[in-house]
Amino acid sequence: MKPRISFNNCTYRSGVLLVLVAGICWSSMGLGIRHIEVANVWQILFFRSLALTPLLLLVITLRARGNPFPTIQSAGLAGIFGGVSLVFAFSGGILAIQTTTVANAMFLFAAAPFFAAVLGWLVLKEHVRKATWLSMIAALVGIAIMVWESISLGKIIGNIAALISALGFAVFTISLRWKKLEDMLPAVFLAGFFAIITAGILCQINGYGFNIPSWDIGIALAMGIFQVGAGLILYTIGSKAVPSAELALLSMTEVVFGPLWVWLFLGETAGSYTLLGGGVLLVAITGNALSGLRRKPIPMI
Repeated sequence: MKPRISFNNCTYRSGVLLVLVAGICWSSMGLGIRHIEVANVWQILFFRSLALTPLLLLVITLRARGNPFPTIQSAGLAGIFGGVSLVFAFSGGILAIQTTTVANAMFLFAAAPFFAAVLGWLVLKEHVRKATWLSMIAALVGIAIMVWESISLGKIIGNIAALISALGFAVFTISLRWKKLEDMLPAVFLAGFFAIITAGILCQINGYGFNIPSWDIGIALAMGIFQVGAGLILYTIGSKAVPSAELALLSMTEVVFGPLWVWLFLGETAGSYTLLGGGVLLVAITGNALSGLRRKPIPMI
């Protein structure tokens, strides 16, 4: 039997760097979607997934030394649930950025760990620390501030889509915990496969079709490879060497850099309520992550 290619040969320092770079890759989503000319959410999702899925299949095949199917099958029911939930997360994320500011969407995406904590408590009977409950209350205040502004500006759809995206990522996380799946790549591969089918059917049913500008197709394909795919692969490798409590802090580069890119290159700014609510949310996430770090020493290898 041929040995599998392992992602485990990674030191703590290189793991931190990889997770940081993964967050920067993910942060390019807003900039990419802002450059889309006419494609809608389902057309973007279709072509993005059309690039993401083969890339993940290639990585899984290389790791499995030529036969990816046992690895994909090992994801089982948890992988299917996780894959379906990611379709909601992916589509909600695209719609959110198309209908509200990148800053608003990114800040609300960051609520996913708190949704996961509540779902883990309800579904898996996982213990939730007192510090996490307090952080969630603060996060809800931040979310309420941002939603209040969106209501006044008539952009509530974007906020709802962003929260659906965050909830989808949370369900994905719980699906992996449910069956204790350590490798997320097979589940995300299934998500890409499901997204191609779902988006393709919806494009056909609603008459959208796939006849969109080659510019839009190129951006969507590039996002599948570099924004989602590369980010996910780097995160998967890096997360093997970094304690879970630190991952929430390190991956916040996505939330920080996402609004920064569109401000630098497109001049897009965020409203005062978005910045205030997002700031409260980020403080809540940071506080929760730091409280988790105090419970476990940081490895210095």
